[in-house]
Amino acid sequence: MFEEEDLDFPPFPDLLGAVMQLSEEVIDDVVLDDDGTFERPLLPLRGMVLFPQMVTPLFVGRESSLAAIQAAAQHGESLIAAAQRDGESLHPGASDIYLIGTHARVGKTLRLPDNSLSVLCQGQGRVEIVAFTQWEPYIRVRVRPIYQPNDWNEQTEALMRATLDMFEKVVEMSRRIPDDAFAFALNAENAGFLADFITTTLDLPLKAKQSLLETLDPVERLRTISVLLGREVDLLETETMIHHKVQQEIDKSQREHFLREQMRVIQGELGEGDIFTQELAELKETIANIELPEPVQAKADKELARLASMPPMSPEMGVIRNYLDWLVDIPWDKMSEDNLDVRHAAKVLNADHYGLEKIKDRILEYIAVKAIAADKMKTPILCFVGPPGVGKTSLGKSIARALNRQFVRMSLGGMRDEAEIRGHRRTYIGAMPGRIVQSLRRVGTNNPLFMLDEIDKIGKDFRGDPSSALLEVLDPEQNYAFRDHYLDLDLDLSNVMFVTTANNLRPIPPPLRDRMEIIDFSSYLDNEKIEICRRFIIPRQLEQHGLDDKGIQISEATLKMLIRQYTYEAGVRNLEREIGSVCRKLARKLAEGKRFPKKIGRKQLEDLLGAPKFSEDMLHEEDEVGLAMGVAWTANGGDTMPIEVNLMPGGKGNLQLTGKLGDVLKESARLALTYTRSRCKELGIEPERFDTTDIHIHMPEGAVPKDGPSAGVPLTIALISAFTNRPISRTVGMTGEITLRGRVLPVGGIREKALAAGRVGIKTFVMPKKNHSDLQEIPKNLRQQLNFVEVSRIEDVIDVALLPEF
Repeated sequence: MFEEEDLDFPPFPDLLGAVMQLSEEVIDDVVLDDDGTFERPLLPLRGMVLFPQMVTPLFVGRESSLAAIQAAAQHGESLIAAAQRDGESLHPGASDIYLIGTHARVGKTLRLPDNSLSVLCQGQGRVEIVAFTQWEPYIRVRVRPIYQPNDWNEQTEALMRATLDMFEKVVEMSRRIPDDAFAFALNAENAGFLADFITTTLDLPLKAKQSLLETLDPVERLRTISVLLGREVDLLETETMIHHKVQQEIDKSQREHFLREQMRVIQGELGEGDIFTQELAELKETIANIELPEPVQAKADKELARLASMPPMSPEMGVIRNYLDWLVDIPWDKMSEDNLDVRHAAKVLNADHYGLEKIKDRILEYIAVKAIAADKMKTPILCFVGPPGVGKTSLGKSIARALNRQFVRMSLGGMRDEAEIRGHRRTYIGAMPGRIVQSLRRVGTNNPLFMLDEIDKIGKDFRGDPSSALLEVLDPEQNYAFRDHYLDLDLDLSNVMFVTTANNLRPIPPPLRDRMEIIDFSSYLDNEKIEICRRFIIPRQLEQHGLDDKGIQISEATLKMLIRQYTYEAGVRNLEREIGSVCRKLARKLAEGKRFPKKIGRKQLEDLLGAPKFSEDMLHEEDEVGLAMGVAWTANGGDTMPIEVNLMPGGKGNLQLTGKLGDVLKESARLALTYTRSRCKELGIEPERFDTTDIHIHMPEGAVPKDGPSAGVPLTIALISAFTNRPISRTVGMTGEITLRGRVLPVGGIREKALAAGRVGIKTFVMPKKNHSDLQEIPKNLRQQLNFVEVSRIEDVIDVALLPEF
């Protein structure tokens, strides 16, 4: 029934021309009632706003809206178009419709295949909905026309010009607004029409358009439009810039593609072939000429076929090419020939290191067995444990040289990412194999000596636990099929000789510790350090400082002074630094043309290095009550640990512990106090004193953490000394764990503790009787220097350590 009904309205393509014929808002053919209102059908609009004097096509599909258009056509009436607040509502109520709308004329209607209508409407003027008079079958409303002021002054004209300038920029930059829209805007005769027209062309939210419709002052409306146009200009400039960059990239890509195609055709004409084809052929030839294990060969052929089927510009091409390079470069079956001559190995080890006899014997045993039964013996996993500077890492280099193997060192200190061991999967951008595979590729053999340094300093966080990944690497029962995440192939690590180093075994997880053979590196004796200086350190430092031909000599007494008064360590690292310092000062004198001593004695040493840093005799000046000398083992070797006890009468029996003590050490102090109280009668102590005396136990060097059970014996002796007023011999050093009943239990690190005791001048060393077997590890000259007293109960220590009462 609405087949192309013509209401004398301009055709659809000429909408701009139709609007240009209007210059101001008018309400045509409307008879107002006495109250200044009139009644018309309502057409609720979803997602749009119709402005006065604008021609807009509307698509109508709701039954109530179709009925409203039908009624308007039958009665020759116009319509009221008002926007819905919620465009999703199919049956809007009074609260869902904005009360400011537009009086509109209905033009051509066209029936669409889905039974909806396309309606051409022209806005006439703003109206205010006063009342809703009908809801079925369509909505009718009573409205009041809104007449706008048409004031004109110079400010209005200036605002219109400024708005037109910005609108021109928007039209030039926007691809959605037709070019003749600016020409149409130039013909606007008043501010209100210009503002409404520009609003119609801009892509604004519904609320913003409705707000402009409800702004009745044309000048205010135009100011708002000016602000919106400024914002639109900024957005369009940014959009233009982005579009320009994208277009440049596209043009560059197309140009490269065109040039590559030209190059390919030219190379084809010359019979050379393109670069990609050449690289593919070279890769095929490389894979064909090397021997790869069967699974690796199959994987390489599969990836090579994928690479050949890909276009040269594919992003996946680089990933596959990099993967194939790794497969080709890894030494799957390439091994260096071992030198299994035991005599040669012993010569190399002795040439590089002095002492360390037990460790050298273990290495020579491995070489001997491998020479006899190479196929039957599994490569051991060794763990060198000892203080810094005793030669753990350098011994690994010597073993590699003795075996004629490549040497690889990987520091594990601070490592927190499991991927450092196993690698990343190829799905990640920039993925690479783990450091084990990288190291094998670098040395070019699959049987190097691989040193994992500082294994006790591995960390862990959200990225994984590297120590857990090492469980597979350091297990001979598993590492023959180690699988790196990047390669995703089994790699045989059973031929690799893994050597790890650590300063302390405690931080190493028990499952990982169980896979390694622990070899202890103990502290060096003074005579060993002197020999190391003579054989290695002094010649090396003289050569490095250009003094090897100057006849410089350092006497044994001077070296002993360097060791005891300028260094305090288990190894020789700081000792080498001090000798280097001496050489630097001599080299400076030589460079300045000054005289320098060629024989370095004690006096010359003090002149070069200054006053000694440590006292040779570190014992207390006299025997004191409540002051015992404990001996401890640390990651840096053995060390002495004075223990002080003070009693404060008139207290409440409180026990105060200071010196940054750990939980185990605090428990040892409480055990010592309990034992002392339980034996008060035998010791001649009045029981009441424990309830009226506060006890303060302190261990000096309060910034250094201290823990462990081996201070139980000196703690007990210091408490007994304080309560009995018997001084403790300052030449007695003690170690040992105690029980509640006074038994002395064995402890570790006896050799290092004895070395520390001898270094500071202790004469008598009290140790648990159950550590008797550890005496075999103590050098003969130290056993002659110290008086070793083995005890099984605290009562045995009292007779040795305590002197008669003052």
